[in-house]
Amino acid sequence: MSVRKPIHRALISVYDKSGLIELGSALSNAGVEILSTGSTAKNLAAAGIPVVPVEEYTGFPEMMGGRVKTLHPRIHGGILADQNNPEHLAAIAQQDIAPFDLVIINLYPFAQTIATTDDFAECIEQIDIGGPSMLRGAAKNHGSVAVISDPSQYARLHEALAQGGFTLEERTILAMETFRRTGEYDVAIANWLGEKTGTSDQWQAKVWERIAGLRYGENPHQQASVYKDAGLKHSGIAGAKQLHGKEMSFNNYTDADAALRAAFDHSQPCVAIIKHANPCGIAVAENVAAAHAKAHECDPVSAFGGVVAANRTVTESMALQLSEIFTEVVVAPAFEKGALDILMKKPSIRILTVDGYQIPKLEMRPISGGVLIQESDLVDATGDISSSWKQVSGNPVPASILSDLEFAWRSVRAVKSNAILLAHNGASVGVGMGQVNRVDSARLAVSRAGDRTVGSVAASDAFFPFADGLQILIDAGVSAVVQPGGSVRDEEVIAAATKAGIAMFFTGTRHFSHA
Repeated sequence: MSVRKPIHRALISVYDKSGLIELGSALSNAGVEILSTGSTAKNLAAAGIPVVPVEEYTGFPEMMGGRVKTLHPRIHGGILADQNNPEHLAAIAQQDIAPFDLVIINLYPFAQTIATTDDFAECIEQIDIGGPSMLRGAAKNHGSVAVISDPSQYARLHEALAQGGFTLEERTILAMETFRRTGEYDVAIANWLGEKTGTSDQWQAKVWERIAGLRYGENPHQQASVYKDAGLKHSGIAGAKQLHGKEMSFNNYTDADAALRAAFDHSQPCVAIIKHANPCGIAVAENVAAAHAKAHECDPVSAFGGVVAANRTVTESMALQLSEIFTEVVVAPAFEKGALDILMKKPSIRILTVDGYQIPKLEMRPISGGVLIQESDLVDATGDISSSWKQVSGNPVPASILSDLEFAWRSVRAVKSNAILLAHNGASVGVGMGQVNRVDSARLAVSRAGDRTVGSVAASDAFFPFADGLQILIDAGVSAVVQPGGSVRDEEVIAAATKAGIAMFFTGTRHFSHA
């Protein structure tokens, strides 16, 4: 059995006072001498718990509005003394310094402060200095000192008090957790100052917290886990709440993330159905049930075993439709109770809610030896995006056609390049994706749409390098096209559209998506 080191002397300085009095009482009842700072000491004393104020012990008053109170040799000497080293013990004895067995610190709420105010001076004051110094010192000296860096660890401390102290193994775990916590704290400060000084592109750091292990990765022989960005309040699909169904897989997560993004590219009620990272249906309508029906109609074969996302609450009507289709995952901001009652009859379907979904500002893609970071490709979900387009062929189009073109342009972003998306009445009717040339993508979109191609509109994520791809769409009956333009053969492409009498618009922006 591991040896437990008794706790005789503790230092407590906490911003978050939750659980403080119960903890102080437990320590006092166990005969532990408590030293404390500022408001922490006042709270303990007011509760009748014996406490020695730090300034009384150091003989040095708190100053500079609390900036200097624990940065003192009598504090750090007691924290850093290796109690198994006779030289260390002799050194602190000579200076009348008593060692600590326990340090309990939680830090000023820097991350919470920068999330709620732009007051630079106020944010600077929430950068804790003494707290991280004491935490790191205690964590380094975990051979002698147990360190508690978060109220979530209090339960372990209560157990240790009942059992006579912490083991070395337990102190090592607490030290590791402390260094992670102070590391996360420093990353938040460095990133914030990088934004303020305009140097964010020079240095990037992220803290990822493991949520769960997954059964496997993309394939059964690959191990995998899911992590969340510790710096985000709304963490997207990583922070989704699962209400029902089997455990999420690696591929479930990637498809659900793609589906959410595709749905939230639109301001109207929208449903996106994703399979292997590509949409097999996207649609908008007056409600999500109608949007789902239209999205499913695009490619019912591919939708089998797909992932469905809605940008509105899933209604009972939509759930009834979903119940007739084998679906791996359905994710939305919320579900009506009746919808849950219907969907939960299927034991395997994964039902997830995502609170406050926001499109990430940055995208990260690992490469060998590093990572690529880019701004996310944003498509304004609201507003008249076509007002900046240039019509290069055909007659003026009615509002219904222009609306479909805007829908197609927003939706084609979700399709892997080379991408062609055909749309009609606010719904995709054919999708050509992931081909190595635009001609094949056009053929694929037309073949999937079949007769629905006639009268539909088309969006291309990049320009047509030749007129051949456009000609496939023209021959199949497409009535209007939106594309970025910018090819050296634009005039050839425009001539083909003009000859066919179809309207074509240049956006000046492309929507490549390779990963």
